[in-house]
Amino acid sequence: MNSPSLQATHPVAPHALWRKMASFLEENRPFAVVTVIMAHGSTPLPAGARALVEPSGVIHGTVGGGAVEAAAIRFACDALQTQQVIVFDFDLHGSGPPNPDPICGGRMRLVVDPNPWAAENELHKVLLALDRRERGWWVTQLNESSPWQVQSAFLPNGEPAPLPAPPPSALQEECMRGGKALYLPAVAGQRGEMLMEPLLPIPRLVMVGGGHVGQAVAAQAALLGFEVIVVEDRPEFAQPDLFPPHVRTECGNIEEILRNMPMDRDTSIVLATRGHSKDAEALRACIHREMGYLGMIGSRRKVPLMRKMFIERGWATEEQWAKLYAPIGLDIGAVSVQEIATAIMAQIIAVRRKGSAPRIPLSFEP
Repeated sequence: MNSPSLQATHPVAPHALWRKMASFLEENRPFAVVTVIMAHGSTPLPAGARALVEPSGVIHGTVGGGAVEAAAIRFACDALQTQQVIVFDFDLHGSGPPNPDPICGGRMRLVVDPNPWAAENELHKVLLALDRRERGWWVTQLNESSPWQVQSAFLPNGEPAPLPAPPPSALQEECMRGGKALYLPAVAGQRGEMLMEPLLPIPRLVMVGGGHVGQAVAAQAALLGFEVIVVEDRPEFAQPDLFPPHVRTECGNIEEILRNMPMDRDTSIVLATRGHSKDAEALRACIHREMGYLGMIGSRRKVPLMRKMFIERGWATEEQWAKLYAPIGLDIGAVSVQEIATAIMAQIIAVRRKGSAPRIPLSFEP
């Protein structure tokens, strides 16, 4: 292997990495794509971690840092010279070359593809789906031969894979439901190893209320890569300088804004207005909508009373109310505004990644 001088990693959010890949292809800029196709045990990053490596050793994104990333850069530079796919296993149990640094204790398999142009058409489908906020899969199939062969394709939701021996629909549903990449071992005589990665739209957070809690939640959500929209009816709390860059603010009638706002399974709504009556108005506007998460600030006594009002007045069904996380957030003993925001975002992430999250118990049921 060549030994290029190691370069600093350029952090790139997963969604942005697809666009950077397309930009490199458009510029006819040589690079290799390094993908973690399998991760077993304790590893720095899971299967689906990806990075782009230029011939100089500059890396965009990450496959885990440290020794595994150093090896990935060296293999990528070799692959760019030979124009052949390289597959390598990295053992983090300590049985490999001596390494003075602590290691995790797992095992990873990485694929280095120096010819991403072969999947250029599929990449454009990914970008189109992201722009439309549509779900789908990125499927990578690795065929053992001399040299190795890699096939990649984008699967729009519900369409068959244009690959030999496509994965069963049940496995596709499992992959999408968990929000994590799914590694499938090779099946002799049918297909090689396969990695299925769910491609989800950029998560969107609608923060209803721009007060202290709203500002803290918006800041943490932006840090976590969410597209953030703050909804307020008070101009002084909808000022852009109260929030991180790229956070959008909408000021006006809260009910009207929420009724007209597009929502989907990748949208999270947090209600934290200046009072329970305003929270109730906002909740009426969105409790019946499709979304991934709905949470509301509220005391353990006020929430049951509001539930009783919503059910009795026909503003929500029992099933619709059951989707609401209120009081909002994980029960971590949060006191400060920043801690409350952490509890809220942790609950949102748990629902997004696991399908549900623990709830704060109510003091009584009506």
